[in-house]
Amino acid sequence: MRDRLGKYESSINTLRLENRSLRYNTLILGEEGSGKTNLACRIRNYAIDNNVPTLYLDFSDPNEDNIELRYKDEYFNYIRFDESKSFKEELAKLIAEKKHIYMSVNSNYFSNKRDIKSELTQTLQMQELLDNYYYFFHDIENLNGFYTKFEDFLLYMLGFLNLKKYGFTFLTQPHRIFENPQLKLLFTFLYLGKCSSLESFNTAKLKRLPKNRFFYQYRTDYHTLLFNDIKSNEVQIDEYIFEE
Repeated sequence: MRDRLGKYESSINTLRLENRSLRYNTLILGEEGSGKTNLACRIRNYAIDNNVPTLYLDFSDPNEDNIELRYKDEYFNYIRFDESKSFKEELAKLIAEKKHIYMSVNSNYFSNKRDIKSELTQTLQMQELLDNYYYFFHDIENLNGFYTKFEDFLLYMLGFLNLKKYGFTFLTQPHRIFENPQLKLLFTFLYLGKCSSLESFNTAKLKRLPKNRFFYQYRTDYHTLLFNDIKSNEVQIDEYIFEE
């Protein structure tokens, strides 16, 4: 079981993924080169080992040749979103077989009007996906464009969470939207990587973090009078290297 992520910097303890990490939501924040993709890949491996099919949505819309080798294992099934009949047939076949899916997506397919549900949104809300798949939302290169098109991000996610069986992982660069306390409540696990933005998690500690070193926060299982207690630690994530 590939449940070991790395080690705590403040103790000799090892950080391991648990079953609850498949049910709750993870937010991975960090600048380019901080190790977000590596961490997400390790979470994906854990879902795979637990026989949970994964849908990895890459909103940087990469060609298959540009995707990191570590994702191109025996479970890698690449598909690029469009609104064609052939795409829908190919996707339906992958879902019926519960294959792991790496979907390249252009965020322009989202509607910029709240009262119009795009075909992309309808696809992500397919019951077969909601019932069976663990989702990854990956947006790195075009953050501002993503949120301009996806204006109702918060409301969409709130509705999305009420529909899904499993949790999801969202990995992205820092943005002021993540300072929103309502949005933070959507996530049980937070991995805050190296951040340099003046408005987004700009602390001396986060600016100094090297690659694959994350400030890790999680909500405990037990409830306090106000909300689940939040624990924090610094953790060095092991580098995952896929060997063909």
